[in-house]
Amino acid sequence: MRLSEYVDYDATGLAGLVASGQMTPSELTRLAREAHDAVNPRINAVIEFYEDAETVASADGGLFHGVPFFRKDAGYAEAGRLQEFGSRLFKGHRPDTESYFFRRARDAGLRPLGRTTTPEIFNGCGMSESILNGITGNPWNLERSAGGSSSGSAAAVAAGITPIAHGSDGGGSIRAPAAWCGLVGLNPSRGRISGGPNYQDKSFGLTREFVLCRTVRDMAAALDVFAGPHPGDPFIIVQPHRTYVEELSQLTGNLRVGVALTNWGRAKVDPEIREAVETTAALLEEMGHAVTEIPSPYEFADYFKGFRGRSKLSADSLEKAARTMGRPVDSSTLEPMSLKIHEWAKEAESTSVGDAIEAMRNMRFRVGEAIDPFDILLTPTMPTLALQHDCIYRPTNQRLSVEQHIEGFDALYPYLLPFNATGHPSVSLPLAQSASGLPIGLHIVGRFGDEATLVRIARDLEEARPWNQRRPTMWPGDK
Repeated sequence: MRLSEYVDYDATGLAGLVASGQMTPSELTRLAREAHDAVNPRINAVIEFYEDAETVASADGGLFHGVPFFRKDAGYAEAGRLQEFGSRLFKGHRPDTESYFFRRARDAGLRPLGRTTTPEIFNGCGMSESILNGITGNPWNLERSAGGSSSGSAAAVAAGITPIAHGSDGGGSIRAPAAWCGLVGLNPSRGRISGGPNYQDKSFGLTREFVLCRTVRDMAAALDVFAGPHPGDPFIIVQPHRTYVEELSQLTGNLRVGVALTNWGRAKVDPEIREAVETTAALLEEMGHAVTEIPSPYEFADYFKGFRGRSKLSADSLEKAARTMGRPVDSSTLEPMSLKIHEWAKEAESTSVGDAIEAMRNMRFRVGEAIDPFDILLTPTMPTLALQHDCIYRPTNQRLSVEQHIEGFDALYPYLLPFNATGHPSVSLPLAQSASGLPIGLHIVGRFGDEATLVRIARDLEEARPWNQRRPTMWPGDK
């Protein structure tokens, strides 16, 4: 197989070649390495391609037998492998616990080949830059951000190095880079993907982990691979009564759709993105669904209280980690905004963790009540096209205050943050493209625990508005 053929396959397609004997896992690993060597020097998505990649163990068989896979450099860990969280504070850190997620990855035949960039995760930055690893370029336009914090995974998949990669989402960190890089990015229901054995219900339950990929069928197969409980999980979500791959052949039925046609929070939605929402809403009506406009269902003040309380907990754990690493918490180990938030959180005596938990509870209630009449919601994923690297929100901007940084959450992520708090599943789909050729992601939110409906409606939209022929500027092999 030539490189130009490899990059056109999704993960399901590559696994089918291995299953039929047309390719071997080692051959796919070599092609992934070739793709990496062709584009990664330009995009800086992969910070480590394992030296032993061709001998990485994974199960024979499985939904993704032999498929190359990358790990985001934060979140679920591989025992003994570097995990540095995009931060100088954790330089050289190697966890000794294997995550349940990566056990399941290997059991499904995925071959983890290396790790990808992330901004320093302690500040909630959604840009693709860190002092430790530099700038990750968007494969569609290298001057633009790939989004964050699953920056490198999104860029690697968008540029064809692998068809699927690990990501995590605590406020949009799978869906935002999916939107800006033209990918499918699902944030599953809280509890759908276990964080076992030592990462369950992280950050008040705001953060979930999954994958970025290019097709809906890969998203469905990945749900079948990674969904399921682990002993010690805080609760067990209702399990599906059929596989998610089987959902791809099921009828969708008629849905009640809430559509966001107005700005939520401080967002100022670009005209091209608003048009994409309107035309997708019209398409859903043509499909027989009932569409009704929905205003913003949440108050940012609730999220702010939760963020401050969560930051207090993070400050304590960060100082403990620094002692373990034998390093100080100062400008030599943390980026400007991370350090500002750390100091701000330590001074937050007026906001208790209890206040934060109550704010999150109130937010879950208000949002849940507001969206309950609908089977799905349609919103923009991001209100803007991919931003320039030198935008105001870059994490190394010395002049940006903590207050401005947090206000940026409400300006950039108001369509994403509420559903991290509530635990609802939601997916960004690359349903549109700007006149300048940049991807536009549309955001579909489902009922809690109902990834099945998201799989079916995502399949319908992919069939109606296929995106698989679009290619970014950075693409290995012959175009």
